[in-house]
Amino acid sequence: MSSTGAAFPSPGAAGRRPPAPPDRSPAPPARARVRAPAPTALLLTAALLAGLAGLTACGDGDDGSAAPTAPPDIAATPRDQVREGGTVRWAVDSAPATLNVFQADSDATTDRIAAAVLPALFTLDRAGRPQRNPDYLRSAEVVQHEPAQVVVYRLNPEAVWSDGRPLGVADFRAQWQALNGRDRAFWTARNAGYDRVARVEPGRDAHEIRVTFGTPYADWRSLFTPLYPRSATGGADAFNDVTRRTLKATAGPFTLRARDARKRTVTLVRDPRWWGDRARLDRLVLTAVPRERRVAALAGGKLDIAGIGRPEVEDIRTSVERRDASAAALRRIDVRRSLAPSYTQLALNGAEGPLADERVRRAVARAIDRSALAESVLKPLELPAAPPGSHVRLAGQPGYEDNSSALGGQDPAAAQAMLADAGWRTITAGPGTGDAGDRDAGNKDEGKRDNGPGGDGTDEETGERAAEKGRTAGERAGDKAGERALPGNAHVLHKDGVPLTLEFVLPEERGTGQLRAVAERITQMLTAVGIRAEIEEVAGEKFFREHVASGDFDLALYSWPATAFPATDARPVFAKPRPAPDGSLTVEQNYTGVGTDRIDQLFEQAAAELDESVARELMSRADARIWAAAGAIPLYQRPELVAVRPGVVNAGAFGFATPRYQDVGFRR
Repeated sequence: MSSTGAAFPSPGAAGRRPPAPPDRSPAPPARARVRAPAPTALLLTAALLAGLAGLTACGDGDDGSAAPTAPPDIAATPRDQVREGGTVRWAVDSAPATLNVFQADSDATTDRIAAAVLPALFTLDRAGRPQRNPDYLRSAEVVQHEPAQVVVYRLNPEAVWSDGRPLGVADFRAQWQALNGRDRAFWTARNAGYDRVARVEPGRDAHEIRVTFGTPYADWRSLFTPLYPRSATGGADAFNDVTRRTLKATAGPFTLRARDARKRTVTLVRDPRWWGDRARLDRLVLTAVPRERRVAALAGGKLDIAGIGRPEVEDIRTSVERRDASAAALRRIDVRRSLAPSYTQLALNGAEGPLADERVRRAVARAIDRSALAESVLKPLELPAAPPGSHVRLAGQPGYEDNSSALGGQDPAAAQAMLADAGWRTITAGPGTGDAGDRDAGNKDEGKRDNGPGGDGTDEETGERAAEKGRTAGERAGDKAGERALPGNAHVLHKDGVPLTLEFVLPEERGTGQLRAVAERITQMLTAVGIRAEIEEVAGEKFFREHVASGDFDLALYSWPATAFPATDARPVFAKPRPAPDGSLTVEQNYTGVGTDRIDQLFEQAAAELDESVARELMSRADARIWAAAGAIPLYQRPELVAVRPGVVNAGAFGFATPRYQDVGFRR
């Protein structure tokens, strides 16, 4: 996750990282916290754009997708009703440091550019399902499983680079060789999937490519998107340096025209060689604008599309009560909203301190009312407010399953029992003795530390047994502790004379007022069971680098995206930290430090399982164990809020679906 709160839908194609979140809650960085493997696997997001307006509880998938969702809100309009020509000015968070999405410092703007100018072999529909992109592919399928997996890509013969050369095997082979991790001359940020490929060969003719895998790979559709030309990936100098500044060839509805460092803009123009549906716009100008200035820029006619946060939504809402000129301009702005393909979580640092004990982590989780937190964030925005039931998929995605029962819902009495079992007790003055005594927060004799699904066992228990033990212990603790199970009478617990105090780190930036409100609600819930959480706000630019990524926190709020390829993309987030040869600890992106061998095994099995139904079941079992380990507690799906000027169509809050930039424009 990377700026100040969560990861938002990526404008790129399947398998890319998300842009900075509209509401500025933090999204973690891509690099490992202590020591990254070389090369490291980045968290990727495949969340992109598509159409249909309105909010509804819908589910057009299978396997649990009937949970409340919100569709894309983009003012979907048929192409024949979109005006030919014009320029759309689209706000982004920053000017791109590089045009190469596979480099460590690529960002959301890099992704957006790539999505508009480079091939995406697969895009995502509104449910986050990969779909073959007919602009580039006639077909793509697994034609052989044994003795090795073979995928055959049949390219659209009309697909050509802007220099006139057809897309072909040379582009596929060069990208594979640059990204497979074998040649350290290429400064790549990830190699997930490409490291499983054994060969890339021509097929029956110039438009067919055969890819043979050395290890089976279920997420093969995530590869070669975006696809760079051989001129960008065929040599280390071009890959490392040239692609930071320019792209010698493109193959999308738009092509790169100019970058202006002073104005912090990137201008894309309609590509005359594009063989697909002609782009409605003449130009798409990406402009770096601070979020606090975006509403004014929209009202002043300097922007057409801008991601915003809740404070800006409130500014627009209150404009109806004013009668000045700026208020009149604000009233014409349309706020489009949906649920982003990302969720905000409470991260519990299990590497050290009180939360190294999984009983304390579970107690924290059981003390929290996730439904109340989700409602506080989403209901005012008129969005579905059910808390996520999974770490690896969100409601509406195929394979979504609520596995939160592996940990259990809010139950203060059960939380107190777990704390008592871990040795945390309420300190009381001994009446008439002058001595300090202590008493259990719950039933001290109820249960011992569980090493089931949250530990390193390899049995198939998914956490329900641990949750039931907590419920039973809670009931008994409630009977024994009496009024101490009531929130209003909770005291700070102690162990060996030390109070149970947790450092709760938040970023200190404009726009994080909502994050602070959520944190304060959580501290109140923890106080009710005897845990003191002390909020510390730190400079936004230091939040991840000096606190989360370095392990200097007990509790933190940040977000992760959900993707179409969780076996690949979520693996580094939940991978068990491993000792490195030099004695350091490799954590990849698991900033909580909580993981198990069994979770790692389930991810690996899912990534190699070509039967989708079996792979989904494996991911569900991994998710249940992640819940039971209680290192990360999903709280709410993030809102996606986009403000647009009047007349802009086929753009806005895209949710999971991939954008069709050639359809963006102005209503006739």
